[in-house]
Amino acid sequence: MNEPGLPKVRGMLRLDEPLARHTSWRVGGPADRYFEPADRDDLLTLVRQLPQGEPVLWLGLGSNLLVRDGGFRGTVIALHGALDGLSHEGETTIWAEAGVHCARLAKFAQQNELAGLGFMAGIPGTVGGALAMNAGAWGGETWRAVLQAEAIFRDGRCEWLGAEHFGVSYRTVLPPPDFLGFIAARLRVGPDDGSHARTTRESLARRKATQPVGKPSAGSTFRNPPGDHAARLIESCGLKGRRIGGAMVSELHANFILTDEDAKAADVEQLIQMIRTTVKQNTGIELEPEIRIVGEAAHA
Repeated sequence: MNEPGLPKVRGMLRLDEPLARHTSWRVGGPADRYFEPADRDDLLTLVRQLPQGEPVLWLGLGSNLLVRDGGFRGTVIALHGALDGLSHEGETTIWAEAGVHCARLAKFAQQNELAGLGFMAGIPGTVGGALAMNAGAWGGETWRAVLQAEAIFRDGRCEWLGAEHFGVSYRTVLPPPDFLGFIAARLRVGPDDGSHARTTRESLARRKATQPVGKPSAGSTFRNPPGDHAARLIESCGLKGRRIGGAMVSELHANFILTDEDAKAADVEQLIQMIRTTVKQNTGIELEPEIRIVGEAAHA
């Protein structure tokens, strides 16, 4: 049900929704408005009623995201479970909506004996999030596979755009003016002779062995600097196991920060800054966060 006085939609629209319920770190303050659309049309209905300049945060699985303890002043739009369409279009294209889990997309391609998207199995998020940050794993990157992306703009119109309309680089995507978010994508695939499926299975097994899968984290915390790996740099500084409050550097993979049930977003943010400072002092390299930090600090 919707809160009284809010726009008329068919999905769930609530005030002051705690985002700790919806982020993979399990931390974060409330969103002013939180919306789970019933479907694509319901999403467009809300977007066309948003106030001019309203801050909007798109949410998939809540990975690669740190929401500060004071929460988010604006509207959060959660697509996972709503925009989950997935189909095979012809021999060389898969169509996927923004709420589709990347692991589901990789499995779909594998089941249809299609190559080119196996790396998606290593991304702990949705297609929309992967598009927004050019997510990658195991040497693959999202936008290398993108034929077209369907964008929604501030005025509620939707348009299919080629990659040339976006400024794409490592873990960065610069959208065109008045862009609001991603609705879907058409992704390039090819026939698989079996080698890609085998590589995906082997990579997933390696991920389970080397990463703290199943524990509260946001995936990789820092981008890999050119020619090196953030995890190696953090480990070389003796930071595995280092803790601030309820946040800790993983003992298994140094580029993962784990949280316990008492953690605050401030603990995670302070640990991120401590890691950056220590690595800079010891190696001269400035680590850049791969995760996005949004919202306000908690009020005293």
